[in-house]
Amino acid sequence: MPGPHPEFIPPARPIIGEAEIEAAVRVLRSGRVVQGPEVAAFEEEFGELVAGRHCVAVNSGTSALQLTLMALGFGPGDEVIVPSFSFAASANAVRLVGAEPVFVDIEPGSFCVDPEAVAAAVTPRTVAIMPVHLYGHPAAMDQIMAIAERHNLAVVEDAAQAHGATLHGTPVGAFGTAGCFSFYPTKNMHALEGGMVTTADAELARTLRLLRNQGMEQRYANEIVGANMRMTDVAAAIGRVQLGQLGEWTEQRRANAKYLDSNITGMVTPPVADAAKHVYHQYTVRVRGDRDAAQARLTELGIGNAVYYPTPIHRLKPYLTEDGKPGPWELPETERAAAEVVSLPVHPSLSQSDLERIAEAANLAGGAR
Repeated sequence: MPGPHPEFIPPARPIIGEAEIEAAVRVLRSGRVVQGPEVAAFEEEFGELVAGRHCVAVNSGTSALQLTLMALGFGPGDEVIVPSFSFAASANAVRLVGAEPVFVDIEPGSFCVDPEAVAAAVTPRTVAIMPVHLYGHPAAMDQIMAIAERHNLAVVEDAAQAHGATLHGTPVGAFGTAGCFSFYPTKNMHALEGGMVTTADAELARTLRLLRNQGMEQRYANEIVGANMRMTDVAAAIGRVQLGQLGEWTEQRRANAKYLDSNITGMVTPPVADAAKHVYHQYTVRVRGDRDAAQARLTELGIGNAVYYPTPIHRLKPYLTEDGKPGPWELPETERAAAEVVSLPVHPSLSQSDLERIAEAANLAGGAR
């Protein structure tokens, strides 16, 4: 069996530089390592990315989603509209509070939730819509917000992959009732691990701060039942360094994507909606032919690649019916995307030579049978 390609280009490459290391060491030496001044500073600085909204740092993107739904008071008997074409955390957060995800289809271009499908899925039990800004492309928030206003629904943006993305100049995380970000190492910026909730509602922000810290703001003065989902100051310090570089990294991702758009002809490159700023957490193409063969060819040529996501959430084991079958969902665009997509490297560490190799390999693999 042939070994790995000697010049393999990974699909993602988390950046951990000297500045991040120095920030972590500085905090460790300070002795204040959990939800201290670094977390407060990170929250304030992240607010500049989301039009000045209140920001509440937590220990993961999944926690951000779960705590937001808890803070809004959702639970058993409630329904939250969620795209099935997403990472399982989107629906898991709904189930973790006892509510039920209602799966809807996506738009074929953006891979984000289809507003018409959202409108059709609203029932008397619906309490919220959770649009996912998948791969870094903003969902159609103008239409989604109109639906939410019409039915008096909360909107919880899953912005885990979309730091800095905008629609009509408004940043994701600044549209809905709340926005939820992830700082996992492969994201456009990271904190080793962590998450952030953004909201314009000061009372909701206070409730989130209580929930993340055992229900208390003052030590031993518990006001509500809460959890331990705090962010460490080490994570926040790393996040602050990364946030300072996010703008530069985003423009590099966009430049890399522009090159791939112009030079890949063997696969269907990702379109971008009008007035949308795509930040390319993933550069996701559609394979016209045999995807397995295309992936094998890409790997043979030393190009890292992955499928996000091969199994829609509604087909995952926890979301099947009691007889082991998918629910009553008709999601043709979701099924088609899951069968066709593959993501190619677009991260800011790529060189011009890397980009040329990726485009050449994609064109060769696009013809694989």
